[in-house]
Amino acid sequence: MASSGPSPEALAHPSTDPSVYAEYESKWSTLPDDAEGWLSRAREVSAVLGQDAAAREKANKSPRAEVALLKHSGLTKVLGPKKYGGGEQPWSVAYKVIREVAKGDGSIGMLLGYHLLWSTTASVVGSDEQADRFQKLIISNNYFVGGAVNPRDNDLKITVDDDKITFNGAKNFNTGGVISDLTVLEGAIDGRPEEHIFAIVPTVQPGITFGYNWDNVGLRLTESGSVKINNVTAPWADALGWDAEKKKPDPSILGIPFASLFLPTIQLVFVNFYIGIAFGALDFSSKYTTTSTRAWPFGGDNKTSPTDEFYILSTYGNFLAHLRAAETLTDRAGQEVDNVLAKYSSNRAGLTARERGELAEWVASAKVVATDTGLRVTAGVFEVTGSRATASKVGLDRFWRDLRTHTLHDPVSYKNRELGRFLLLDEVPEATWYT
Repeated sequence: MASSGPSPEALAHPSTDPSVYAEYESKWSTLPDDAEGWLSRAREVSAVLGQDAAAREKANKSPRAEVALLKHSGLTKVLGPKKYGGGEQPWSVAYKVIREVAKGDGSIGMLLGYHLLWSTTASVVGSDEQADRFQKLIISNNYFVGGAVNPRDNDLKITVDDDKITFNGAKNFNTGGVISDLTVLEGAIDGRPEEHIFAIVPTVQPGITFGYNWDNVGLRLTESGSVKINNVTAPWADALGWDAEKKKPDPSILGIPFASLFLPTIQLVFVNFYIGIAFGALDFSSKYTTTSTRAWPFGGDNKTSPTDEFYILSTYGNFLAHLRAAETLTDRAGQEVDNVLAKYSSNRAGLTARERGELAEWVASAKVVATDTGLRVTAGVFEVTGSRATASKVGLDRFWRDLRTHTLHDPVSYKNRELGRFLLLDEVPEATWYT
């Protein structure tokens, strides 16, 4: 399975030029060797992206250059096995890497997060052989992975024969597919809706057609538009978690709570780029305040500098306190993910529904706090920057637009309800596409 580069259709669509970041391929040719090194690399990437994030967002081109930058940095391989050229870091480090990148550009932080989730799909719902084979494919080639798995749409229909499975259908949302090398597909067998199959296929092929219709208020560089799937095939050996000989799902892989772990895992991906976007807004606005905001001259106790204004100092201090608390909770949830994976990756059947549910509630807690705090901070920074900060050229609005767009992904009110039932009734949530 090989990637053949962008299709003619993709090349005809406006996209950023990967050559603008060519210097970083050699600059970052050596991967970091510890957690702090990976975070330092992520901060470097964030700084590069932050230089012109507002202008690139306005241009709204397919982010081929930005994905090339991620590949040059090695961040796309932070979770991968060292034997195939990866960083072999735990998810807790990967989450912080996502957060750092999102500080500079929320769209690219989101793309990285989704890629890291999809690149580990086979490790959660595949056999050991499939997990190793796809990790080798993805990491050794430094492939970027997208996914056509939006569960709010109808399932892709799968037809089967003795040699292969065939996917047909469409998805309204498909984050990162346009600029990916591989795409995760998920569907249900025609006439057997309870039998679902995940497969990873090359993106560039005649049967995958993108709509290029992502033009939303925020996260504009994520290429999250629609995709049509027409007679896309995969061999039975690539049907993740299925017995290729019996052509049946393997209950020891797919019939256990471990197989649904990628759902709280991706929910915590969301939380981390929310936190990153909010910190990005705080950093951007604080620089603007210290260089461009003017003190208010009609308050009676007039100040000469905005940094002498009580309400500005108080507001920024409050924002920082709440974001630090949200970050600490998010890091704790990330550690819980690490604990579960460390304990059960080699003993998947050992994970109970209760343990899986308790992990989901750590993630839910972080998501509630990150959503509430992030929206408050990204909207509130205008109160301490002033009316001139609303100018389009400043670009301060992109942080709120990015966060507002994705926090509508699934209603956070349901996370509050889950937590209420957990506290009052000692119930953990059943595994769903969003829990």
